[in-house]
Amino acid sequence: MRHAGGRAAGADTVDSAGVVPAGPELLEAGREEIERAVAHAEPMVLRGLLYQLTGDPEVAATSIAIDPTGFQTAMMVARDDDVALLRRKAIEFLETYRATGAGPLGIGPEDRLPASLSLTLGEEIDDQEFTFCLEELALDPWVRDLEWRRVPPQDRLREFSVTIIGAGLGGLNVALMLKRAGIAYTVIEKNAGVGGTWNETRYPGARVDTPSRGYTHIFGAHFPYSSPFCDWAENQRYFDWVADTFELRDDIVFNTEVRALTWDERSSTWEVEIDGPEGRGRLRSNAVVTATGFLNRPMTPEIDGMETFRGASWHTARWPDGTDVAGKRIAVVGTGCTGYQLIPELARQAEQVVAFQRRPQWLFGVPGYLSPFPPEVAWLDRNFPYYTNFMRLRTLGTGKAFWRLTEIDPDFCDPHTVSPLNKTTREASLAFLERKLGDRPDLLATMTPGHPPWSARAVMVDADDCVLDAIRRDNVTLVTERIGRITETGIETVGGARHDVDVIVYATGFQASDYLFPMKVTGRDGRTLEEFWKIGGARAHRFCMIPGFPNLWSVYGPNTNGGLGPGAFHELVTRYALECMEHLILEDGRAIEPTEEAYWRFNEEVDERNARKVWSDPRALSYYWTEHGRSAVMCPFTGPEIWSLLRHPPLDELEIR
Repeated sequence: MRHAGGRAAGADTVDSAGVVPAGPELLEAGREEIERAVAHAEPMVLRGLLYQLTGDPEVAATSIAIDPTGFQTAMMVARDDDVALLRRKAIEFLETYRATGAGPLGIGPEDRLPASLSLTLGEEIDDQEFTFCLEELALDPWVRDLEWRRVPPQDRLREFSVTIIGAGLGGLNVALMLKRAGIAYTVIEKNAGVGGTWNETRYPGARVDTPSRGYTHIFGAHFPYSSPFCDWAENQRYFDWVADTFELRDDIVFNTEVRALTWDERSSTWEVEIDGPEGRGRLRSNAVVTATGFLNRPMTPEIDGMETFRGASWHTARWPDGTDVAGKRIAVVGTGCTGYQLIPELARQAEQVVAFQRRPQWLFGVPGYLSPFPPEVAWLDRNFPYYTNFMRLRTLGTGKAFWRLTEIDPDFCDPHTVSPLNKTTREASLAFLERKLGDRPDLLATMTPGHPPWSARAVMVDADDCVLDAIRRDNVTLVTERIGRITETGIETVGGARHDVDVIVYATGFQASDYLFPMKVTGRDGRTLEEFWKIGGARAHRFCMIPGFPNLWSVYGPNTNGGLGPGAFHELVTRYALECMEHLILEDGRAIEPTEEAYWRFNEEVDERNARKVWSDPRALSYYWTEHGRSAVMCPFTGPEIWSLLRHPPLDELEIR
C-alpha cells in the first residue's frame, strides 16, 4: 500500500487549470494550413468557443436547428452562411493569436461561460447544469479531486486503507484519486494488465460505440486519441497511459482475483480473500471499492452438444491471441453489438461465416465510424485554445437529449414506438436499413427489429461498411432459425438444417445484471449480498452503497448505464466515496452505510422512473430489463441530476458509527 500526499506523480504532465499552453505549430502555420484545419472544426463548438474568447455578438446570433442525422436530438448550425461566418471568424482569431506569439491564454470572462456553454450545446442550461457542464469542460483537470475540509490527523490517515477491485476505467480513477488524497490503497486485478474489459475484449472489430472524446477521465481530456471511435488497442493505450503517467502499477496486484469479501464488525474492516499465482491469501482494509464493471463476466449459452464439437470454440471476450481465421468456416452465435462488429471483419478473411441471429437490433450509421481523425482535427486539438475542451462538452452533452429520446409519452399512440422523438429515431434507422438492403426485401425484413429503438441496446456502425454490407456477401449466411444442438462438426437448427464449421465463436454478451458475480460478499450479521439482492435484483443507494455492507462502494454499480458517460459516472462515484472516507477520517468514524429507509426510497424512485423509459417495453428482451420486472442496469436520470445526487454524501441518509 502507498501513503501518498500532495500532487500525484505525473500531475505536471496534465495542463494546469484554466490556462492553455502555447501552440508551437500555429506559429509556423500559414493561412492555408489554418483554413484547412478550421474546415474540419465542428461549427457548434466554434459557436460557443469563439463567443467565450471574443464575446462577438455575431457569433452568438448564428441560428440553429435540429440535426436531421443520427438520433435527431442534437442541434446544428442551421445556415450555410452562418457556418461560413463561424469559420471565417475562427481563422481571424487564430491569425491574431499567432501574431501575438500564441502564448498561454486564459479562458476569458467567467460570467460569459454560461452563455458560451449554452451556445455550444444548443440549449439553455440552468445553474445546476452549468456547474456540471463546467466540470465536464475539463478546464481544471483535477476538479473532481477530494478537497480535504481540513488537514487530516496523520495517525488516522496512516491507519486507513482501501482495497480497490479492478484496474479498468473506474479502478484506475479510484486509485489515482486516493493517491492524490494521500489515502493508502491496493488494487487487485484479475488480469495481467490494466484496462478491464478492454484488456480482455480483443476480437476483430472490437471498438467503442460511444465517442472516444467522452471515454476518458477529466484529467485525460487532452489524451491524443487517433479516432472518433477507437478500437480496443487504442483504448488499451489510454489505460496504459493513465497507469504509467501517474505511476499506479506498483500498487496493483495483477493476475489475482478477489474471491470473497467479509465484514468484520469488531475491527470495522473488510477481510478480502484473494486467489493469485501464489495461491489463496487474505488482506484487510478499512474500505473496499469495487470497480469490476458490469461487462466483465462472459455469458456462454448452454446448448445441447457443445462438448462434442471437434473444432475450436471460444467467447469473444476470450479471443485467442494470434488467431488466423483465413480460409476457415466460422459460426458466430449472437448478434448484439459484438456480433455486428465481428461479422464484417471475419467476412473479409474467412472462407465462410454463418451468423446465428435470435433477434435484430437497431442500427445507426455513423459516417467515419471506422476511420481515424483527419490530421487537421489533431492540429485543432493542439493549436486552437480550448477547442478540445469545448469539443469534449459538445460530445458528452448533458444527457437530457438521451432522456427525451427514451422517455415514454403516455399520450402518444403508435404501434412501433413510444414517443414522437422515438418514432423519428426509428424512421432514421429504417432509412439506413432501406439504403443498405432496399433491393433485398428478405434481408430488410430480417434486420428490422420488432421493439422500439433503445428498448434494447442500439448499435452504432460505419455508414459505409458494416454488418449490413457483410450479410450481402456470398460467403456470409444469416440464420434466424433457433439453434437445436451442436454436433461434432457444427451447428444444427431446430428445423434440422446443418451448418458444418471449423470454429464456433460465442458473441453472447456478459452477465450484465449479476453485479459483483462471482464474489461472495458477506456484510453485517453474516448476511450475504446475494441474499440481500435475491428479491428484485441488484440495487444501490445513490448508485454505489448498500445498507448492511459498511465502507463498501461500487463504481459502475447498479443503475449506472446511461445518462452519463462511463468516465464521468466513475469520477462522480469516486468523489462521493472519498468524501465518505474523509468524514470517517476527520470525525474518527469507523463505519458508514446508507439507512435502509434511504436505500429503498431512492430505489423506488429509480424503479418508478425506469418504468417510464422505453427499456421497460415488453417487446425487448435484453439485459436492460430483468426477470424481476425492473432494470438493474439502466439509469433514468440526466447527467446534471446524477451530478447533484453524487455531489456530496447526504449525511442525514447515512448511518455513521
